[in-house]
Amino acid sequence: MKRKVTLKQIAKELDVSISTVSRALSNSKEIGEETRQKIQAFAKFYNYKPNNIALSLKNRKTKTIGILIPEIVHHFFSTVIRGIEVVANQRGYNVIIGLSNESFSKEVINMEMLANGSIDGFILSISKETLLQQDYHHFKETINQGIPIVMFDRVVNEVECDKVIVDDLIGSVNAVKKLISTGCRNIALITTMDYVSVGKLRTQGYLQALEESKIHPKASLILKLDDSLALEEHLDVLEKEIEQFFKSNNKIDGVFAVNELYAVTAMKVARKLDFNIPEDIQVIGFTDGVLSKHARPGLTTVSQHGQKIGEQAAHLLIDRLELEDDEGEIDDFEFVKDMKFKTVVIETELIERNSTK
Repeated sequence: MKRKVTLKQIAKELDVSISTVSRALSNSKEIGEETRQKIQAFAKFYNYKPNNIALSLKNRKTKTIGILIPEIVHHFFSTVIRGIEVVANQRGYNVIIGLSNESFSKEVINMEMLANGSIDGFILSISKETLLQQDYHHFKETINQGIPIVMFDRVVNEVECDKVIVDDLIGSVNAVKKLISTGCRNIALITTMDYVSVGKLRTQGYLQALEESKIHPKASLILKLDDSLALEEHLDVLEKEIEQFFKSNNKIDGVFAVNELYAVTAMKVARKLDFNIPEDIQVIGFTDGVLSKHARPGLTTVSQHGQKIGEQAAHLLIDRLELEDDEGEIDDFEFVKDMKFKTVVIETELIERNSTK
C-alpha cells in the first residue's frame, strides 16, 4: 500500500514551495504545465487527499455563502437563489439561506449568527423595515469584520459594497410607454411607499414616461399602498383599496403596478367592475412570476431576470473572496475591502401577454 503524503512532503520531495504545490493541485494556470503535471501525478500516485477541515481552519474559509432574503414565497427571490446556487456549486461553494421576514431585528440576528464563523460572505436583499429605519450599522460592521457583502435588488448608497440591480427606472419607462403606444391616456400607478428603493424608482419611471409623452401626471391616478397589504391575511383589504381607487377614477384606461400582486389584483377588481381586459383597461405589472403566467388574462410584465441577478451576485462575491495571496490567505483585508466596488445593472425585458393590446 502506498503511503499517504502531506502537502509539505510533496513540496520537499519535488523541491518546490508548499504554495506551488497547493496551486498546482488546484490547477492554477500560474504554475507551468510541466510542473503542474509532475506535482499532480506525484500526488495521485501517493493518494494525496487535502484535509478540508484543516484548510478551512488555516485559511479561515468555510466555502459557504450566506443568502439573506426578505421573504421565501416570492417567485423573484426563489429565482435569484437558484442563480446563486448554480454559480456557487460550479465554483465549489455551498449556500445557507436566512430569512428576515421584512424585519430589521431578524435581519440583524441572522447576520450576527451567520457571520460568527459560518460563512465567508453575504448576498442579501434589504428588509423593508431596515429601509424604513435607515439603520445600516449591521452591514457596515459585517464588512469591517472582513466579511464581504453583495446587495441585490434593494440596495442603498450608504453601504459601500458590490451590488446587482435591475434597470427599474428604464423598465418602468418602457412599460408605461407600451400602454401609451396602444392608446392609453389615463394611466394609473399602483405603487409602494417611497422608502422602498425599487418602488421609488418605478414610480419615477412612470412619471418620466408620461412627461416624455406630453401627458400631464395626475396625483389622483397614483395609489400608494402600505406594504403590509401584500400579506396573505390582508389581501381582502388590498382588493378593497384598489376597488375604491377604481371607483373614484372611472376614466382609467391603463394600469402600471410596481409588482405582480398589485397588477393581478387590479385585473380582478377591473373584471368585478365589469371592465373588459384589455379592451377597456390594459394592465402591466413588474416582476414576471407564477401569478403573471397563470392570471386570466395572462399579465404583461417587466421581467427582472432573477436567475441572472443571482448568478452575477455570486460571481461578484466569490471573485472578491478569492482575491488572495500565494499562500491562499488574505494578508491585507483592507486592500481587498478598498478595491473599487462594482454595481452590475441587469436589463429588464417586457413580456407581452393578453392584458395589453
